[in-house]
Amino acid sequence: MWYQKKIMNVVMVALVVITIVVPYERSAFAASPVVTDVRVSQRASKTRVVFEFTRDLDFKVFILANPHRVVVDMPEVGWQLPARPLPSRVGVFETLRYGLYKPGSSRVVVDLRKPAVVKKAFLMKPAGVHKYRLVIDLAGASKSAFLRQIKLPPIEITPAGKVGFDAPKAPTQKFARVTAPKPSQVSGPEVLSRSSIVNSVAKAALRLKPQKTRKKKKEAEFIDKDIEKLTLIFRPAPRKPLKKSQNVIKTIIIDAGHGGADPGTIGRSGIYEKHITLAMARELAKKLKEAGRFKVVMTRNRDIFIPLRKRVQIARDAGASLFISLHADAVKNRKIRGPSVYTLSERASDKEAAALAEKENKSDLIAGMDLSHESQEVANILIDLAQRESMNQSALFATQLVTDLKRRTKLLRNTHRFAGFAVLKAPDIPSVLIEMGFLSNRTDERLLQTAKYREKFSGGIVAAVRSYFSNVEQAQNQ
Repeated sequence: MWYQKKIMNVVMVALVVITIVVPYERSAFAASPVVTDVRVSQRASKTRVVFEFTRDLDFKVFILANPHRVVVDMPEVGWQLPARPLPSRVGVFETLRYGLYKPGSSRVVVDLRKPAVVKKAFLMKPAGVHKYRLVIDLAGASKSAFLRQIKLPPIEITPAGKVGFDAPKAPTQKFARVTAPKPSQVSGPEVLSRSSIVNSVAKAALRLKPQKTRKKKKEAEFIDKDIEKLTLIFRPAPRKPLKKSQNVIKTIIIDAGHGGADPGTIGRSGIYEKHITLAMARELAKKLKEAGRFKVVMTRNRDIFIPLRKRVQIARDAGASLFISLHADAVKNRKIRGPSVYTLSERASDKEAAALAEKENKSDLIAGMDLSHESQEVANILIDLAQRESMNQSALFATQLVTDLKRRTKLLRNTHRFAGFAVLKAPDIPSVLIEMGFLSNRTDERLLQTAKYREKFSGGIVAAVRSYFSNVEQAQNQ
């Protein structure tokens, strides 16, 4: 019968799929290591953290302070964890975050409830139902013991079968030293003018420069060179004169907030802010490209961690005309909803704005970056050089943005706000940070997960971008 032949054809196709696709998927799965489980338990005075993998890998484990954290670096891995909440508040273990830290490298950041040290860290081979396992034993410690282990080099763990690591009782050598920051690490902060830069750096030099005794001579030479580098780095890049043509291609930077080991806010349903921002960034990039007048550069186009300063540097390197950073907030009051727009100001418009900026500016710490190698004096210089040149243009774009978004969605009251976001401090680039809504609010969270709303919301941003540049070009032609 005809239907019997049809059934046989379906069966034959299924057999072909099983024969070809399944082995391919198995080989692909085998080629890429995957984390399949995370378990935490308390055993007497030890807190044991276990990560289960499909393959054995190399690991580096180290501790950071302020806040207290254990960081685990490994080659790039996939994550297929069981459908249950991540462990939390077990022994000295508070919670953890994970993700792609940089191309080829994944990172896990374990937050500690109090100072603790790594007592043991080792790999175990598959046994029974378990695959390869990385085991880290933590124990509460005094502040001095915690600080001693921080000074040790990272714990390097080799594939299973080789000797693991037992934490020494005392450090064998000290590694505390200050190194000069690379230009790529310190470029991109705010500037006012060349004279203000030179004056600020000169004043800083007077504060920093030690007496040139025989012992201090090298240190003084180091600071001289460091100050000279800063003077060059923070000098505003020369801007090309604007053409009067309406066909000038403008470069727009779209910054999807958070990413990788920094998940950002976690919504009521468990959705991560980093996924919400990336989805909106991709939709916005598509619409801007379709407009035909804009070149789009994304700070990230996948789930990867990008340091705040690197995001600013990407904008500078691209010669951007506009910087748009996308975020989603969360607050205790779940009734509060609606987008808002922030521009840079060292004086926050309200307490909520100040608290939000403080939280966002800790993204690098959340992802396990160690900033202790940077000179505190240099860090102070970066903070002291206040960015003002592009603030007026940022405010003009923010005003236009509020107007166009209001036509498409309900906005938060006092929509245009001000705060000291580090990511907005690119010199000569008008910059805004858009809080697209509150993941703590059921309505906002639901809308931000729908393609229809993302299309409507990004359409409002594109309309504002068009109007803003039309006004700028009109002013230039007068």
